[in-house]
Order: sequence, then structure tokens, then C-alpha cells
Amino acid sequence: MPTRLIFDPDLSAAEMRGFTRTIAEIQWLMLILVLLYQVAIQPDAETSAALAMAMYFFGAFVVSFHYANFYRRETAWKLAIEVWAMIVFITWVLAYTGGPNSPLHDLYLLVIVVSALTLGKIETLAHLAVIVLCYVWLIHVDPVRIMTAGESVTALAAKLAPVFLVAYITTMLSADIRRALMQIKLLSETDELTGVLNMRALSGVSERIFRQAARYARPVSVLMIDSDGLKEINDTYGHETGNRMLRLTVQCIQGQMRETDVLARYGGDEFVVLLPETDCSGAMGVAKRIEQSVAATPLPTREKKVPFSVSIGIACCPEHGNSLEMVMERADQAMYISKNGGKNRTTLHTVPQSLTA
Repeated sequence: MPTRLIFDPDLSAAEMRGFTRTIAEIQWLMLILVLLYQVAIQPDAETSAALAMAMYFFGAFVVSFHYANFYRRETAWKLAIEVWAMIVFITWVLAYTGGPNSPLHDLYLLVIVVSALTLGKIETLAHLAVIVLCYVWLIHVDPVRIMTAGESVTALAAKLAPVFLVAYITTMLSADIRRALMQIKLLSETDELTGVLNMRALSGVSERIFRQAARYARPVSVLMIDSDGLKEINDTYGHETGNRMLRLTVQCIQGQMRETDVLARYGGDEFVVLLPETDCSGAMGVAKRIEQSVAATPLPTREKKVPFSVSIGIACCPEHGNSLEMVMERADQAMYISKNGGKNRTTLHTVPQSLTA
């Protein structure tokens, strides 16, 4: 059973905050462009008043969303609302500055870029459809002249061609960037040799597991597993054989895990298994199955099949501590008792009588 990579939710929150800052800068840029248009063109009083009102309401919207803690938590819904507000603002401005012939009609491209980079393909298609409807409406309310049906279709196609092109290119680039970021995140949180989580990833996962255990008064158990005889295997058969021994150990451990369990490499020949919703008795059963699976799976080499084993220590929450650090420390102590007691065995941490009296 492959170990599932569980990403730290704080990373996505940081990315969301970054997207929000970028959108805010784009929104201010839109306001500045409309203001520059008003100063440069100096439209009539009615148009000037309409643009001023549009800038006032949109500016108030931006301030409330980004600087007045209207939403304290950044979410995809908040980003979507901001994109819809941008469409309304741009359509309002274009209706008073020449409709589809307005020099500001390319502001719609900013909407497409923002949507493609932050919300994905489906949302971008929805926004693109709304922009098409806005263009149709602007063409038919063009104050300069009423176009024929043929002229309307031609004008619409000419105006929308760059929008469709930008939407296609941006969504493709966004997908490529997201895949690259996911791959980088995967590499940064995965042990290169065995493919399981490293300690950096385990830290984020365990924090959530222990927090939920404390909230709902549920047990959590930790197994510390040491591969017995790795040094001897390396010295006798070479480091590549030792690496295969570690990968085989991981396969044996994973074969006894549930989907909700978490496996990470702790160090050279040591592994950590988190068992949510599992008390000491259940953890002992899992550890015994892992121990037996490893003992029954010899390591194939060129000369022969070499048997190997693991030493396991168990500690549980809340019996032996309420934090990952404390429970891991107790499990580590139990694991060394297993190694010093002859290896190929499992030990449950016991609290000294002086501490329980």
C-alpha cells in the first residue's frame, strides 16, 4: 500500500494570501487606468459622474475585502467574488466610455488572467461566457450607432479573439505551473530513497492528528521501527543492498497499515508510524504483524536470500504523553529496549511505578 502524501494546509493558505495580494494590486491598477482615462479624455459631465461612481463603489469594495478584514480567511469563494466584481466594474466603465470600442475594453483580459491563475479552467470558462454576454450587450447598446446582425457578429469575433487566446494560453501555463509546484512539494516532503514521508512532512501531519485526538478524546499510537543489521548488510553486500533492505522494510510496513495511518522515515534505518484512532492494544497487534511480515520476507542478494528483522517500540497518547515529541521519545526508548533485548521483537513503553504511584 503506497504512503499517501498529506500536504500541510498552511502552504495552501500561504498561496491563497499571495493570490489575494496580486488581485488587490490588479484591482488598484484598474482603478488607476480608469482615472487616467478620465483625466486624459475629460468626458462630459454625465460620463464623468458615472465613472466616478463606479470607481467609488469598486474602490470601497477593494478596501473592504483587502484592508478592513471583511473576510479574515482567504478562500476560493472570496477570490471568485472579487473576479465577479471586476467584471461588473469593467462592464460599467465600458458602457460609458464607448462600449466595445472603448480604449479600456482590454481590461477584460485582466479578469481572464486572474481567473485562470487562481480559480482554474471551469471557473475561467464561466467568466469567459459572462464576458461574451457583456460584449453582446455592449454592442447592442452602442450609443454611436446600431449595427446590423452581420456587423455585430464580426465586431464580437474581433473583440473576443484576444480574450479567448489569453484564456487558453493562461490556463495552460497555470496548469503547468501548478504541476511543477506539486512536484516540488512532493520532492520536499518525501524521502528520496524509500518514497515515504520525511520528518518535515510528518511534523505537519502529526500536529493535525494529535490536535484532533485531544479535541475528541481519541487515542493515537506511535511505532518507532529500527531495521536490525543494516550496518552488517552494508558491510557484507554493499550499500545498494542495504538500500534495497530499507525499501523492502517499507513495503512490509505498508502492507500492515490502514489508509489513515502515516509512515515516515525518521533517520538512517529508523521509521515512524502514526496510528490514529488506535490504542496500545491495537498498536501492539499492528507492530506484531509488521514484525512477522519482515521476518518472513528475506532480502534477495546475488549469493542467497538474507533474513533480516526489525525492532519496534510503542508508545500511546494519552497514556505516555500528549504531544508527538513526547510520545515519540517514549516509543524510541521502548525500541532500544527491543534492540538491547535481542532484536526482532516489540516493546510497549511502560511508565515507571514511581510515576504512577
